Amino acid sequence: MNLIREKNIYLENKETKGFLADAFYSDTQEKQPLVIFVHGYKGYKDWGAWDLMGEKFAGEGFFFVKFNFSHNGTTVDDPHHFGDLEAFGNNNYTKELSDLGIVIDHFILDPHVDSEKIILMGHSRGGGISVIKTFEDERINGLITLASVDTLDRFPTGDFFEKWKKEGVYYALNGRTQQEMPHYYQFYEDYEQNIHRFDVERAAEMAKAYMLIIHGTQDEAVDVKHAEHLHILNPNSELFLIENGNHTFGAKEPWTDSTLPEDLNIVTEKCIDFLVKNLK
Repeated sequence: MNLIREKNIYLENKETKGFLADAFYSDTQEKQPLVIFVHGYKGYKDWGAWDLMGEKFAGEGFFFVKFNFSHNGTTVDDPHHFGDLEAFGNNNYTKELSDLGIVIDHFILDPHVDSEKIILMGHSRGGGISVIKTFEDERINGLITLASVDTLDRFPTGDFFEKWKKEGVYYALNGRTQQEMPHYYQFYEDYEQNIHRFDVERAAEMAKAYMLIIHGTQDEAVDVKHAEHLHILNPNSELFLIENGNHTFGAKEPWTDSTLPEDLNIVTEKCIDFLVKNLK
């Protein structure tokens, strides 16, 4: 069975702008469930060990897709670096949900894909986006969250918020690249205008898809309580905790090993087992 890797597939979104996606799948006549990986805040499709994770899914009979949000700060010409901080500053949840819709619409038509088996797998903030999209789009019948937030209301508060509102921008340091990443106030305005749509808690309660919630108990970015809360909201979900696992399950950028880190390998195998049991 031949493993196909398609890198940097160009997708056009007239509501936002063009962006890139990768696909990993087996060259077989059998149609494969579509797994779409949704990256988080300051994330991108080529970060760390995501390629290795995609290859492992493909090797187990899944059509695995990962993509860059159009306004995540990378560019079509250089998907590995944050070369467009202006786009990053103008990102918002509406744009991310629109991009995710484009990804689903594009790959569901691939002749290798089983259009009756669509799974979203979101990491960190991408988990929250995936929960909302699963509730909104009845084509999605599988949902996996990795180190996910349980709310998209993750904005500055108090004096920091007032300063943001007054000045129109605040900056967050990217610890890896040392770039000052801008966040324009439009981000919050978009959230306020769509506050009911962006209610992750309500979406988690109402989502009808099979749901797996994975989190590390030592997550330094998103507390494990977020996962426990999502599980309470959707008691039909399955909660799987990685003891002493961190926010990226042992992966980092760059990832130079040829194998997955131990925790991310456990996570990937758990995801595959869950999907085989419930959807495949």
